[in-house]
Amino acid sequence: MIPGGSGELPRRDEVPARLRIWLGGKKGRGLVLPELTRRDFLAVAGRLGLVGGGLALAASSPAWLRFLIQSAPEKVLAASASSLAQMAPEARYWFSLARAAGRCALCHGEGATLEQGFEHPEGLVKCVLCANECAIEVGKRGQCRVRENVSGTLRSLVYGRPASVHVDPIEKKPLYHFLPGASAYSLATAGCPLRCKFCQNWEISQANPEDFDVSGVSTEQIVLAAQSRQAPVIAFTYNEPTVFFEYMVDIAREGRPQGLRHVLISCGFMNPEPLDELCQTLDAIKVDLKGFSEEFYHEVCGAELQPVLRTIKAVARSSTHLEIVNLVVPTLNDSETDLTALCNWVGGEVGPDVPVHFTRFHPDYRLLNLPPTPVSTLERAREIALSYGLHYPYVGNVPGHPGNHTYCPTCGKLIIERMGFSVTAVHLQDGSCEFCQTRIPGVWF
Repeated sequence: MIPGGSGELPRRDEVPARLRIWLGGKKGRGLVLPELTRRDFLAVAGRLGLVGGGLALAASSPAWLRFLIQSAPEKVLAASASSLAQMAPEARYWFSLARAAGRCALCHGEGATLEQGFEHPEGLVKCVLCANECAIEVGKRGQCRVRENVSGTLRSLVYGRPASVHVDPIEKKPLYHFLPGASAYSLATAGCPLRCKFCQNWEISQANPEDFDVSGVSTEQIVLAAQSRQAPVIAFTYNEPTVFFEYMVDIAREGRPQGLRHVLISCGFMNPEPLDELCQTLDAIKVDLKGFSEEFYHEVCGAELQPVLRTIKAVARSSTHLEIVNLVVPTLNDSETDLTALCNWVGGEVGPDVPVHFTRFHPDYRLLNLPPTPVSTLERAREIALSYGLHYPYVGNVPGHPGNHTYCPTCGKLIIERMGFSVTAVHLQDGSCEFCQTRIPGVWF
């Protein structure tokens, strides 16, 4: 058994002897700090029998082991990866040269024709699920790491393979105007189309499917598990659930007749057609608007801003409940200019009734050098939002702060009181303010 689980480095006497022989390490106050590269360690672990059907790395794994998962070497994981790919079901939202049937503009832009003589590797496919629109050769995967071209067919390597499951309060997502106080049966798989340097769930979002030794879990089993935990909501969260689109949609269609609600916690980087299907299938979508400049998205997230703005507007036009989160990162997206532009855009393009959460950053993953967001910065963001007419701006990740509560935009009275992720008081009657009867947008009881 691999020791640890607290996220801290283990003492030397907690490390298995056969692993310690290979690791060596620096001694410092009783800690063992690995000096091998990820590639070398996994190769060693394979020889030691520590890698069986794929290295299982849960979010609770010790820090010295968690650092390995970003670049699992092909030689160590080739057998498990090949087996996984062959058994994986066909994905959706992709096309091959045969399916494109000469429609060159699908890949090469408006006006492209066969006469231009494009050359393609045999079996090439294009995934159009997310805005990356990866062109994937046979045996390769998209940027998300979980959709593979198997002999000219794109397959989902994470269908039925949740890497993390937990029951959370709905407020943790955060969703503040959706069934306050409800429990959400939350699940994730490996994979993400983004590369956010501040990701707090990087152990799974930046992992490969074969990093987790997971037996198949059917959609029916997920629904039954949620019911057994008395959770009225199933939440697709932690990583970017777009990458397990097929599994997510099938779970929602299984759970809806049972009276369950389904919510997506997303980076918003999907394409319009799959998004439209999600809006018809799910009850709520929370989108992370990670910043308000292309530069921030390119340099910090490895993505683009415009597809996210497109997603937010599309969800706002649908009947699906929408909330927005902006993680405010010191020195990167916390300027007055950025916050003002974001609030102005939300007010003008989405409307004043969409809840916007300004959330506190804590150092993690590749941004350990930055401090936590000053509370005063979050308070200033909330003030800017109110000045631009937004009715429901929140201060997030600051337990006990008055900005966690919901106030009626008409009479100013406190109508939903929160302490951390717990709801301590609700002053709503049939979705309206108890004091002045103003209708409060949301999904209530």
